[in-house]
Amino acid sequence: MSRLIVISNRVSAPTAEKPSAQGGLAVALTAALREADGIWFGWSGEAGETGAPRFETFDGVTSATIDLPEQDVEEYYEGYANRTLWPLFHYRLGLTEFERDFQGGYERVNRVFGGIIGPYIEPDDLVWVHDYHMIPLGWVLRQQGIKNRLGFFLHIPWPPTRLLTALPDHRRLVEALFAYDVLGFQTEEWLETFHDYVVREMGGSIGDDGFITVGGRTIRAIACPIGIDAQEFIAGANGDAARASHRRMVESSIGRSMIVGVDRLDYSKGLEERFNGYQRYLESRPDAHSQVFLLQIAPPSRATVQSYQDIRAQLDALSGRINGAFADIDWVPLRYVNQGFPRDVLAGVYRAARVGLVTPLRDGMNLVAKEYVAAQDPADPGVLILSRFAGASMQLPQALLVNPYSPDELADSIERALAMSRDERIARWQPMFDNVRNHDVIWWRSRFTTALAEAPVAR
Repeated sequence: MSRLIVISNRVSAPTAEKPSAQGGLAVALTAALREADGIWFGWSGEAGETGAPRFETFDGVTSATIDLPEQDVEEYYEGYANRTLWPLFHYRLGLTEFERDFQGGYERVNRVFGGIIGPYIEPDDLVWVHDYHMIPLGWVLRQQGIKNRLGFFLHIPWPPTRLLTALPDHRRLVEALFAYDVLGFQTEEWLETFHDYVVREMGGSIGDDGFITVGGRTIRAIACPIGIDAQEFIAGANGDAARASHRRMVESSIGRSMIVGVDRLDYSKGLEERFNGYQRYLESRPDAHSQVFLLQIAPPSRATVQSYQDIRAQLDALSGRINGAFADIDWVPLRYVNQGFPRDVLAGVYRAARVGLVTPLRDGMNLVAKEYVAAQDPADPGVLILSRFAGASMQLPQALLVNPYSPDELADSIERALAMSRDERIARWQPMFDNVRNHDVIWWRSRFTTALAEAPVAR
């Protein structure tokens, strides 16, 4: 069996300090690494001089991390990755910053990664690179003579051609992807937009079974939607921590219907639009006041980036205005919490919520939607309201699909969800649950690595 080499911006493998890998992605990849005696390479998250990787093996999984100098952190991570590619790939051209230093730092760090990781890659290894931080890494490895099968998976959307062409040297970025043998996208939509760029801008051709040819190079690109670790999450939703948090939420609700949103504090998640939609619901249904509340959990992220500071300030002000306008002495319509919670605790919160509100403006997948579905009581499930612009909407069409930009549509969907009969709720929930369980993160990993193992070896 070939070893699996995983490369990503950050490493989530278990360590002695953090013995439990967080999130379904980490669970799936650590299981594969354990089976294949592989290595997970990535940045430590710390600023410092870059040296030899620090290896640690814990519970059968080996991780290797490096530090990055402060300038590299600023230009590669905070700059090109999160102030250029992230907003552009999420259709936010107005927030995209085009700085030559950012691009230079991005390419420099990818060369550093390639130079450090290359010597550890053995001839039969499968190499799986993850996400927008590492697009050029495959090209760097090829320049070093690496002929292994290389795969790349994009966890975020792929933007339309006309939007991507706003990026300086956009073709250079896309050409780097042709160093890989297999590309994975979250949905058919993102795969089709990639096809469109290749045909329009590169004169490429699209063949059968995902094969794409540009010049003399043929690679395979597939839609491969990621899932959650369904078995583990469902078990956690029925565990002690989940039962305790469920009981706590039920008691604090005092008979009121809870709507829940759980999102990283990011402008792509549509939190401002969600608050506006909830406000429109409160305005249109004064009879529902004191009968419902929204719990929004939004742990901060990327706090050094100005656009993230702006969205936090906007949400602080908006939540205060909503509570100031509608609250009563014994009722607060919006509980806004800026901290994260363990997944088993969240599972109990999800189960206690009559409505799950997942309304990003654009999302590669959004696993919160799948976690909400997995956590529900089969005999009395809640209702998922889901943005039609989230990748998860392709797999969960039984949710109430909404345009998150429309406060009226959000308000109407909240009203419909709260009034929905148990029979309809069950009928909508069951096929979504089947999808979440059958197309889980283990299915995703197997689908991609099988395609990669079947790819011809580069010559």
